Amino acid sequence: MTTDASPPLLRAEGLVKTHHGEGAPAHAVRGVDLDVRHGEFVAITGPSGAGKSTLLHLLGGLQRPDGGSLRLDGERTDGYSEARWAVERRRRIGIVFQFFNLVSNLTVADNVELPALLAGTPVRQARAERVRLLAELGLEGKERGMPGELSGGEQQRVALARALVNQPRLLLADEPAGSLDSKGTREVMRLLSRFHQRGQTIVLVTHDARLASAADRVISFYDGRIADDAALGAVPARRTGPAAVIDLNDPED
Repeated sequence: MTTDASPPLLRAEGLVKTHHGEGAPAHAVRGVDLDVRHGEFVAITGPSGAGKSTLLHLLGGLQRPDGGSLRLDGERTDGYSEARWAVERRRRIGIVFQFFNLVSNLTVADNVELPALLAGTPVRQARAERVRLLAELGLEGKERGMPGELSGGEQQRVALARALVNQPRLLLADEPAGSLDSKGTREVMRLLSRFHQRGQTIVLVTHDARLASAADRVISFYDGRIADDAALGAVPARRTGPAAVIDLNDPED
């Protein structure tokens, strides 16, 4: 966990969200306070229905809280319009979902480049960043393929490339291995660890203890509240250079 004294990248205070349906109101998030500092990897764990995905959606502006406040880089987001949140999700917040959410009629290359182009990145720069990310994620040669032609693990790697193409300050991952097999889960875990070692701030929602173990801080979430918030011990030093490279094809890694 980072120990610097700078303001948190993300600060939630008293967040409340209640879902209203046919039955009784469902209190998904009940007065949550949460700070996420620059460079942290925070895993939010808990049973299905605990409200952890709703919390992540509030942090990314995908849902509006009924109460409380949220600050991004010290700036209150209360007055953000839907259009402003869309801009923030292109520029400062990358999001990875359980079911990939790729555009089915666009190629892999176009899926990855689209957020950069929407954010106003020049075409040449967007293409260069896409090429770099797909190469790093082991997807060279897949650029012209369609999402439906890829395995689940490959689709999730494309989704990760898309989320990172604008080099966001914050990466939110909502059950990114929830629809993958054990091999795909290992790939996601390695990739998140790799980018975290380089300083990427990550907030991960998962029910998978193994995936959560890649984080340096684990929050247990139950019934809309934080039940426990603990740093994991023996956090390895972040590395750069060849020692930080992870072989996606090594089953023993």
